[in-house]
Amino acid sequence: MNWKERLKHDLEPVLASPDPRGRLSAYHDMPYAIFHYPPDVEFDLRSELDLLATRLENAGKRITRISLADCLFSAIAAEGYTAQDMLENEPITGVQTMVDTIHSILESSHPLVDLVAAKLPADQSPTKDVVLLNRTGALFPVYRSHALLEQMKGRLNVPAVLFYPGELDGPTGLSFMGALDPDPNYRPRIF
Repeated sequence: MNWKERLKHDLEPVLASPDPRGRLSAYHDMPYAIFHYPPDVEFDLRSELDLLATRLENAGKRITRISLADCLFSAIAAEGYTAQDMLENEPITGVQTMVDTIHSILESSHPLVDLVAAKLPADQSPTKDVVLLNRTGALFPVYRSHALLEQMKGRLNVPAVLFYPGELDGPTGLSFMGALDPDPNYRPRIF
């Protein structure tokens, strides 16, 4: 089944259900799942997410979309840099130094988990809210998405889906952007 069919026929009915948490995850403190898709369909996926959000809103859900790219750029800006600054400095400092710098910003100075949590509805309702975390590819190669999901445990109490550009490897393994070695440690359900 291709990614569009999985989105519409597998994931959407779960999200539209009265309380999706039990069908998204076996863990009560991790009411989220991962939807994997080929990295080269990023723009098509964004269009499909617009349609999915509209259909879910029409079914009575409140949708919160969180762009991890926007969170990344906010963290960099809070440090006084722009994406252009990073691009211009990368040839001087080297790729690894740039990766380490951005990772440090997202871990310590302006934790990604805090930036995401700040965008969640203040009055989270597990039967009404659905959170869609997208633009995950912007984190490559500076931040592993499974680290974000682990840190969200206990902070995210509503159904959520992380849209993951990568390849499925076995029942619980994912290869970020199809470029990194598969990580077999994903606990959330993978669609």
